[in-house]
Amino acid sequence: MFIYLSKKIAIPNNICLKCVSWNKDQGFIACGGDDGLLRVLKLETQTDDAKLKGLAAPSNLSMNQTLEGHSGAVQVVTWNEQYEKLTTSDQNGLIIVWMLYKGAWYEEMINNRNKSVVRSMSWNADGQKICIVYEDGAVIVGSVDGNRIWGKELKGNQLAHVAWSPDSKILLFGMANGEVQIYDNQGNFIMKMTISCLTNATGAVSIAGIHWYAGTGGYVEPDCPCLAICFDNGRCQIMRYENDENPVCIDTLMNVVSIQWNHCGSVLAVAGSLRASNLEKEFNVVQFYTPFGEHLRTLKVPGKQMTGVAWEGGGLRIGLAVDSYIYFANIRPDYKWGYCCSTVVYAYTKPERQEYCVVFWDTKNNEKFVKYVKSLMSITTSGDFCILASKADDTQPQYVLILCNSIGTPLDSKYIDIDPLFVTMTKTHVIAASKEAFYLWQYRVAKKLTALEINQVTRTKKEGRERVYHIDSNPSGAKDSGPDFAKAFTATRDPICCITATDKTLIVGRESGTIHRYSLPNVVLIQKYTLNNRAYYLSLNCNSSRLAIIDIAGVLTLLDLDVRASTDDSAGNQASAGDPSKFERKDVWDMKWANDNPDLFAMMEKTRMYVFRNLDPEEPIQTSGYICNFEDLEIKSVLLDEIMKDPERPNKDNLINFEIRSLRDSRALIEKVGIEDASQFIEDNPHPRLWRLLAEAALQKLDLKTAEQAFVRCKDYQGIEFVKRLGNLQSEPMKQAEVAAYFSSFEEAERMYLDMDRRDLAISLRIKLGDWFRVLQLLKTGSGDCDDTLLEQAYNAVGDYFADRQKWVNAVQYYLQGCNQERLAECYYMLEDYDGLENLTAVLPENHKLLPEIGQMFATVGMCEQAVNAYLKCNQPKAAVDTCVHLNQWNKAVELTRTHNMKEIKSLLSKYASHLLEKNKTLEAVELYRKAHHFLDAAKLMFKIANQEAERRTRPLRVKKLYVLAAHLVENYHEQVKTSQQSKAKGKKSEATFALAGLLEEDATSSDNRFVDNAWRGAEAYHFFLLAQRQLYDGYMENAIRTALHLREYEDIIPVVEIYSLLAICATSNRAFGTCSQAFIKLESLESLDPEQRQLYEDLALEIFTKHTPKDSRTVELDRSSEGPEGKLPTCIVTGLPIQEYQFWMCSVCKHCAVEQEIRKYRFCPLCHSSVARSSAP
Repeated sequence: MFIYLSKKIAIPNNICLKCVSWNKDQGFIACGGDDGLLRVLKLETQTDDAKLKGLAAPSNLSMNQTLEGHSGAVQVVTWNEQYEKLTTSDQNGLIIVWMLYKGAWYEEMINNRNKSVVRSMSWNADGQKICIVYEDGAVIVGSVDGNRIWGKELKGNQLAHVAWSPDSKILLFGMANGEVQIYDNQGNFIMKMTISCLTNATGAVSIAGIHWYAGTGGYVEPDCPCLAICFDNGRCQIMRYENDENPVCIDTLMNVVSIQWNHCGSVLAVAGSLRASNLEKEFNVVQFYTPFGEHLRTLKVPGKQMTGVAWEGGGLRIGLAVDSYIYFANIRPDYKWGYCCSTVVYAYTKPERQEYCVVFWDTKNNEKFVKYVKSLMSITTSGDFCILASKADDTQPQYVLILCNSIGTPLDSKYIDIDPLFVTMTKTHVIAASKEAFYLWQYRVAKKLTALEINQVTRTKKEGRERVYHIDSNPSGAKDSGPDFAKAFTATRDPICCITATDKTLIVGRESGTIHRYSLPNVVLIQKYTLNNRAYYLSLNCNSSRLAIIDIAGVLTLLDLDVRASTDDSAGNQASAGDPSKFERKDVWDMKWANDNPDLFAMMEKTRMYVFRNLDPEEPIQTSGYICNFEDLEIKSVLLDEIMKDPERPNKDNLINFEIRSLRDSRALIEKVGIEDASQFIEDNPHPRLWRLLAEAALQKLDLKTAEQAFVRCKDYQGIEFVKRLGNLQSEPMKQAEVAAYFSSFEEAERMYLDMDRRDLAISLRIKLGDWFRVLQLLKTGSGDCDDTLLEQAYNAVGDYFADRQKWVNAVQYYLQGCNQERLAECYYMLEDYDGLENLTAVLPENHKLLPEIGQMFATVGMCEQAVNAYLKCNQPKAAVDTCVHLNQWNKAVELTRTHNMKEIKSLLSKYASHLLEKNKTLEAVELYRKAHHFLDAAKLMFKIANQEAERRTRPLRVKKLYVLAAHLVENYHEQVKTSQQSKAKGKKSEATFALAGLLEEDATSSDNRFVDNAWRGAEAYHFFLLAQRQLYDGYMENAIRTALHLREYEDIIPVVEIYSLLAICATSNRAFGTCSQAFIKLESLESLDPEQRQLYEDLALEIFTKHTPKDSRTVELDRSSEGPEGKLPTCIVTGLPIQEYQFWMCSVCKHCAVEQEIRKYRFCPLCHSSVARSSAP
């Protein structure tokens, strides 16, 4: 920051001031003094010039009111900004509260204890309460409306100061003896504050000031010190909270009278006097410190006795009460800001957030991009990029340098161990310096490099890209190893205080005034220079020949780094330019060299900007802006003070361009005198910008010869080509139209073309500009036929305009007229107009390149049929099948694979089936295989399910149904094999041959013949099992026992225990105790039974056979053999009995038989449940 005295206001009658206070919100300044003096002043800027803003604008007293009511010396003045009240107190203890009414101040309330004098008063952060402390120890807390809330006598204490905590929960009382006591907001004592800063201090001390910053403007860092307590002996401590055990301690070496924080808690002003070491006389000074105790600036103030200090609300001015004067000093803050690629980058704090808000404001498009950075230390810019330096983590001392582009996108970052107090950057390097060492990082940005260079970058060792040097070392440029941060922490007696760099030179300034000059990119110490004062800011000109130095006192000097040629001519020029070693300007706070001229620079001196050419100043410009850029004889400046008033909404009015004198003079000469005289002036003061100005003026007057010469001088090849093209044109109006287009007067150029009846040129002009709406208008309004191709192009371009803005409905209308099917498809898709997309598919010719894309569009929204149609139309059946599989449309997939003879379906099916089986969805897998006509695979899974259900002892009917379904699938498989054989043979062989071939193929293909050959065996077993029980319950005992006997053939399917248990029950019911006995013998011999169950069977058998002899009553009938003359007789599926007749019914599906007269009672086959066909077999 930089500070300088700017204004002085005298108090009439030489009445000495005792105190001063500045209202932060409304801008009123109250000052109290001897003899009851109390005045309220207000400084306001009054100017008609829009460019004159902030500190540069002249300020006058808009209010100067004397407030009468005090008789003794006014000692305390304090503002309540929230309620616009002023509270004052004098040496007699009289307190007056003043209020603003119709632009003037009036008494509102008066109070006087008549016992003691008021030493301090403080309003809390929200302006609701005031605490008043008296010298005799009395404390009163009152409300804003004048009511007393509580009062207390602190016996034996002389009070001197009071301060509220930001949350209004704590009160600090400063005692006359230097103690600070902590109370709660109800007046209850908590503890005494530990005063660390008075260690080793001798003699009596008193408190000069207590100020607790309330956080209204945010904090510069999380957990930032904000409570300042300063003593008259110059000792000061800054604490994070009231019982902070590790405060920041400062010894200002002053006699302090007053302290105050600025508006955002980033600067503490300490006002008082300093004794000069060689003089007896004391002089007034204000010292400025950061919350962390770092000294920023010292301001010397004239006068005998300073009594008070007060900050303005925006932190840009400070008011000082000295004798009978109020001095004002302007402050130029060290904003965290930079300028790159037409973008102003600046940072500010918000009360509600801990991080810094970094704004990237694109001044061309007036767009801003916001980024939040924690513990931001600095912003540095160069070219198109910027570096944000910040603390990486609170827990460890590591820092990070983030390389960003002009919209805040991080491109690269580096973690470093040294504290980046000073950062500079060039097009290739970032240099960060702590007090002891500096670090170089050779950054690279991929977009600027070719593919070959990118490969080289990736191969480049890290060692070559990062280096660290200690300031006391003497680098020779030899190949360094990687960054060794260990050597960077060695202490030095002469710390670094500033740095700057160009592409080939690095300058490092040290506190002693020594300047080190290094070469880049190989760091070699070339030379050391010695200055009289410590440098604060360094800057090199564009060819690194001259160094500008602003020291801590604000004095600008120049240092020639290159010894200039000593020929007669150059010596003459040097003499005329003046000696840079004798150049000196005071009160300088900013400067910038021109990017394109080594002898041109601009500097800010107080509120004036000076431009120097060869050390010769032009007339100053009133402004308080920070210089962004100096190029092409134009200075771009930004009024950061104004931007920071409302940083979330930067305004282009706060960006100002200044033209330097030679540019203004050349323009005036061209306008008023003529091109020839202007040409001579520019010849004497050559600059590419001036030649370009001349070329443009000559073009306007169609002076092509002068224009060409000027374009040659400013090396504008396009301009030269344009002049040549103009020379080839015969028509004068045509030349004028071309010139109008060159100067962007497109409406005028178009009008000229149309006046010449050259609609084609007007259209081509609008096409170049991309103004397709106008192209359409011109094409339609023409009298002749317009070019259809061009019309289509125009329609499509307008469609693109709407599509880019996602106005799809409008885009569709133009794409339809432009026959742009590709973009139409995209629009339909974005509009979810799938009917339109389907119609487009129908219209497109076969194998059109757009069809696969449309198919993909349909597939993404699950419209399988439409997607398949699109893929088939472009002859991509595989993509159609993939879509069906993806959308689980397996029927369609199988149908397509069959239609197109594709073989891939097998692998797809197995994948999907295994996926279903993993999720235990076996029935879904069966259905999948069945739909895909892989009947054998489906049957295997079905048999597996039926077996599992049987093992679980599920209801027998369910198990039978599962076995029937599995058998049906096997029958489908048989049919499939037979059909495939028939299709192969194509009717040349007999049916028997087909069947035989089919069976042979089955044998060859089926790995598990058991399922295929005995498909119905499981269904039969459970059918007869159920039938036997049904017959038993219906009273057909003999049929039941015969069916139960038949069940013995199915011991491999139905548990043996169940078969013989059922047989035993049926035999007992039929009094066939011999069969029953055999059943019990079988049951008792089963190894699968545990002893308890076996014992139960034995007990039951004993009970039955003690009553009944184990003989069958109807032996003959039971022993009737099921063997016939031609082998084993078939079993009737209705009755369970062997069929003796020659004529019987056979099911066409399951091939099982039944007696004719029995099956007549059924409409469906009792086993397979297929419809009964009245077909009989012998």
